[in-house]
This record gives sequence, structure tokens and C-alpha cells, in this order.
Amino acid sequence: MQMKVNIGKYVKLELSGKKILSGMLVDVGSDLWVLFNGQDYLYIPSIHCQNWQYLKQDEIEEITFSNEPNPLDHHNEEISLRKTLTAAKGIFTEIYITSKQTLHGYILSIMNNYFVFYSPIYKTMFISLNHLKWLIPYTNNIRPYGLNNSSLPVNPNNITFARSFEVQIDKLTGELVIFNIGENDNVIGKIQTIKNNFVELITAKEEPVFLNLQHIKTVHMA
Repeated sequence: MQMKVNIGKYVKLELSGKKILSGMLVDVGSDLWVLFNGQDYLYIPSIHCQNWQYLKQDEIEEITFSNEPNPLDHHNEEISLRKTLTAAKGIFTEIYITSKQTLHGYILSIMNNYFVFYSPIYKTMFISLNHLKWLIPYTNNIRPYGLNNSSLPVNPNNITFARSFEVQIDKLTGELVIFNIGENDNVIGKIQTIKNNFVELITAKEEPVFLNLQHIKTVHMA
């Protein structure tokens, strides 16, 4: 079934990691679905949708809808993940990747298979496109954590970014880093080497841990 025929209908999506999202389907692109949950517009890469179903009438009635306009108005253009990330550059956004927590900040750059995100909490982060579960643009020019502009620099540093996620990680060899938002102790340490698609990380107790590059979702420096 072409998903576009369901635009305007109320659906429930189950995403990777057993995340459930509900709302009105407002747009569909080649690799992206847009869901309005009554308050926010969620941009969801379709690859992460494991199953979906129509909402029942009583479930629809539980949703309270606001009249918030979509900050990323596409003017009837065909949407895609890359186009959406480009349109969202510099706009305050909420993104979900891993570890049962969302990240708040804004996109700095979009590279081949990752993007650069600035978080007031974690600073400059490198995030794999393959692991982005959803993106929510802020409405009404709200700023994360109530911060002012001086606390949210447009160009937070002078780092040059590699074209690919793997090469960017390789550039951090010898640095202390945190992978996957520090979901456990084995993803925090110093990058020793990268060989055969595995990152050798030296932990606080000087024990080597080998991490599969395909399962690295986020990177930021300690």
C-alpha cells in the first residue's frame, strides 16, 4: 500500500526499541513520515517503523490538538530525510537516538552518513543518520533550557568535519570520547585504534573494549 493514501488519517507507529508514537499522518516522503501528535511535528525515518495501525476512535479523542504551524513548511515539495535535516539547520530541535533520552539543540552540518549537532549539554556531537529515530522542530522560537543566544553559539568551535562518520571517528584517535550518550561504562574512554570496523576503546581501568562501528550512534568528546 502506498503510505501517501493515509495522509490525514490517525495512526499508531511502533518504532525500533518498542517506541510507540500516535497522531495524524500529515506528510509522507521517500524515506520519511511526518506525524502530528497534537503539539509537535515528528519527522520519522520510515526505516525505523516496525509496524503501524489505525487509531481507534476513543484513542483519537484522547489527543488534544493545538493550532501550531509546522516550523518546517515544505510548500508542497516532496520531503526526504536529507532535505528535512537541511531545512532544520539552525532551528532548535529535539531528536531521539538512544538511551531513553532525547537531545535538544540544533543541527550544524549534514555530511554523507552523519550530521553534526550542537547540544548545550553535550556540546558538539556527531550523530549517525542510520540511528536517528525522530526529529521534532521547536515551535514559537522556544529555546532549549530557557537559554539565551549567547549561550547557544552558531559556530561553537572550529572543528573541520570529515565526509563520513567512520573517518570522523578516526580523526578522534587518541581523544577521550563518549559513545551512545554514555549508555554504559564500556562506551566511555580513549580511542586507541580503528581496525576492521571495530573501534578499540581504552576504558577508565585501562581495559580495551572493541566497539562495532555499525552500532555507534552518537559521539561527543569528554
